[in-house]
Amino acid sequence: MKMHVRPLFTIIARALEGSRLCSHPNKLTSSQRWQQLGSGPDQIKLYTDPDPERKRLTIIFHAIPERSGVISVIESKTNQVHTTRSWDFLEPGIVHPGGLAGNSYSDNDVIDVVIGVIDTGVWPESKMFNDFGLGPVPKRFKGECVTGERFTLANCNRKIIGARYYSQGFEAENGPLESHGELFFRSARDTDGHGTHTASTAAGKSAVNASYLGIATGTARGGAPGARLAIYKACWFNQCSDADLLAAFDDAARDGVDIISLSVGPTPPQHDFFNDAISIAAFHAFRKGVLVSASAGNSGLPGTVINVAPWILTVGASSIDRIFVSDVVLGNDKILKGQALNPLDLKGFYGVIPGSAAPLPTIPAANASFCKSNTLEPKLIAGKIVVCTIEKITENRTAKSEVVKEGGGVGMILVDPIAKDVGFQFVIPATVIGQEEALELQTYLSTEKNPVATIYPTSTILNVKPAPKMAVFSSAGPSIISPDVIKPDITAPGLNILAAWSPVATKGAAGRSVNFNIISGTSMSCPHVSGAAALVKANHPSWSAMAVKSALMTTATRLDNTKGSILRDPQGSSTSPFDLGSGHLNPLAAIDPGLVYDFDTKDIITFLCGSGATPEQLQNLTGEAICCKIGLVEAYNLNYPSIGVANLRGRVSVYRTVTNYGTSRSTYLPSVELPWGVQISIAPSKLKFSHIGEKQTFRVDLTVKKPSNGSFVFGSITWSDGKYQVFTPIAVNATSIY
Repeated sequence: MKMHVRPLFTIIARALEGSRLCSHPNKLTSSQRWQQLGSGPDQIKLYTDPDPERKRLTIIFHAIPERSGVISVIESKTNQVHTTRSWDFLEPGIVHPGGLAGNSYSDNDVIDVVIGVIDTGVWPESKMFNDFGLGPVPKRFKGECVTGERFTLANCNRKIIGARYYSQGFEAENGPLESHGELFFRSARDTDGHGTHTASTAAGKSAVNASYLGIATGTARGGAPGARLAIYKACWFNQCSDADLLAAFDDAARDGVDIISLSVGPTPPQHDFFNDAISIAAFHAFRKGVLVSASAGNSGLPGTVINVAPWILTVGASSIDRIFVSDVVLGNDKILKGQALNPLDLKGFYGVIPGSAAPLPTIPAANASFCKSNTLEPKLIAGKIVVCTIEKITENRTAKSEVVKEGGGVGMILVDPIAKDVGFQFVIPATVIGQEEALELQTYLSTEKNPVATIYPTSTILNVKPAPKMAVFSSAGPSIISPDVIKPDITAPGLNILAAWSPVATKGAAGRSVNFNIISGTSMSCPHVSGAAALVKANHPSWSAMAVKSALMTTATRLDNTKGSILRDPQGSSTSPFDLGSGHLNPLAAIDPGLVYDFDTKDIITFLCGSGATPEQLQNLTGEAICCKIGLVEAYNLNYPSIGVANLRGRVSVYRTVTNYGTSRSTYLPSVELPWGVQISIAPSKLKFSHIGEKQTFRVDLTVKKPSNGSFVFGSITWSDGKYQVFTPIAVNATSIY
C-alpha cells in the first residue's frame, strides 16, 4: 500500500540546555496563526494552521513552562504497520531468570520486565493476556490504564499493566476517525488485529488448542509469557501518524518500559535520521535506557531496509520449520503442490478455466488473467475454478478471490512463483502454486478437453527442512543512510506466524471472525526479538539497551536445521549479512553471550559527527545544540556488534571494545572468515580477562588485495574461549588497493 503523505510538520520545542550554541534554534513565524488542537504528554501540544494555502499543518510543541524555544522542525509523515510453533522452533530450551538452564520457559516464570508495544491496540479478552500467576504491577511502572470506548479499567490487569491511545495526529492529517467508514473504537481496543498479534507474540501467556480455523493447532505462547505489557495505540486503520508515534514513544519511555516493540515504519527509502520521527523518538528512548526493537520492512529488495538507526534493533523476517499445504488434484490424478491458509473443502471436482480465457468483452485476455475487478465474464467462470496470475508483487491476493467469488467462481488457483510460501487467506477454496506447478497445469489445460480439478483444505506440515529461510518480502541492506552499519541486525520468525487476533478484525482474516490469525511480515519477527530481549533483560537487569542488543546479535545462528547456510526464498539463493544481519535469533544463547559490545548516546554523537552530521541535524535529533569536536572519529569505529566499511581504500583499522560477562578468567582467540579480496589481521591476537565486567579493546586491520568493483564482500570474526562463540559479521566495499 502506498502511503499518502500530506504537508504536515512536527515542531519539537523544549527548554534549551547548556550555554554553548552551535546554531540558533528555529523560530516560529506568524505564531499567532497557529490554533491549538489539544495537548498531550509532557506538555506536547498539537496545533494547526488555518491558512488554506498551507492546508492542515500539525505541530507537536514540547515546552517546559519555565523556559521554552523551538528546537527542530520535521515533516510529519504517515507510517504503515509492517505463535504455536515459532517459539518451539526457537527455544529447544531456555534459561530462567534465576539462572536455571535446560527447561522450557513457562508462564509461571514471572519477570518484571515491561514491553511497550506501539501498534494498533489490543484485544484484552484474548486468552493470551490473562494474568494468572503474575504478581503485582512493578512499582517502578508509572503508566496508566486510559479508559475509552469499550475499554475500562477492568481491561487492564497484571499482564496488560498499561494502555493508552493517540489519535490527534492521525485526525489532523486524515480527518475524523468517523469519516473513514471503518469500524474503530476510540480507545486502546484493537479493531485491526495487528497490535493484538504483535503483543501476544512478544509476551502472550500460553493458550492451548489455539489455531486458525483448525490450521496450526497447538499451544500458542509469547516469547516472554511472564513479562508485562504496556499498550500504546498510535495506529488507526493500519496507518500511524508521526505525531501520534512521537507521543506514544514519549509516554512509553516516561512510564518506565524496558523494551519498545515497534512493527511500524515508513515507506523506503528512508533518507536520514534527523527528519525521521521514529529515529528521533527511538534516540530519546535509548538515552533513557530503553531498547527499541523495530521491523526492517517488507519491501524485499536490496537497499530497502528501514528503521536503520544504530540505536534501533532492526529485525528481518524468516521462516520456521512449518508449512501449510493446500494441494490441487487434477482430473488426470496428478497432484500440484500448493500452499495457502485454506480451511474450505470443495468436496468434489469442478471445471477449470484460466482467467485469460474468461475476459469481459472489452477486456484484453492478458488483463483478465490477473482477476481484477470488472475483468472476468461471470457467465464463463460460474461454477468453475479460475486460474489467476500475479501482475505485481504488492497485489492483494485476497481481493482476487473476492472477484472470482462475485463472478460465481467456486475456487481459485493463484500462480505466484515469488510469494508462493506466504500463507495467504481467501474467501473461497483457493491455493497458491509456483512456476513448476503452473507449467504442469498449463499442459493439462491445453491437452484436456474438459479439465477438472479440486483443491484440498490446508494440512499443517511440521519439521520441514531446510529452515529457517529468509522470507521473500524481508527488506535487505545495505542501509542507504549509514552503510558503515550492517542492517538488518538480526532475523527472526516472520513467515506464517499464528498469534492472538481481534475477532472484529475480519478484514485481515478474509472476512472471518477469529481469535487467532496467521499472518506474515517483519511485523511478526520484530516481537519475537522483543520477547527474547525481555528474557535477556530479566537475566541481566543492569545491562544497557545496547548490551541486550549485542547479546542477541552475537549469539545468532547462521545455520539452518540441516546445518547448512541459511538461504533466501523463493529460489533458495544464498544470503549475506544484508539479508539476515548477524543471523537467526537464538534466545537461549543470548541470555549467556560471553562478551558484549556496548555504547551510549555520546558514542552515537561521535558516530554521527564522523558521518558528517551538521549542528542543525544533531539538534533535530537530540533537542540540544551540539558542536562536533575537531578530529572526527570515522563512523565505522562505532562500537557496534558488526563491522562495516562502506569505502575501504587500501588499508583501514577498525576498533572494537568488548566487556566480559562470561567466565571470570578466560582467554578468547579469534577465528576469521576473510571477505573476498581482503586481508584481515587482528591485534592483540588473544583477549585475556581476569574478572567479570572487564573491558578489552582490539584492532581489526582490513587491507584490500583485490577491489570488489563496487560490491560489498563479507566475512566475520568469531571470538571463542572454548565455551562461548561471539560472532561479528563483516561487510566491506573494497573500492581500491591504494
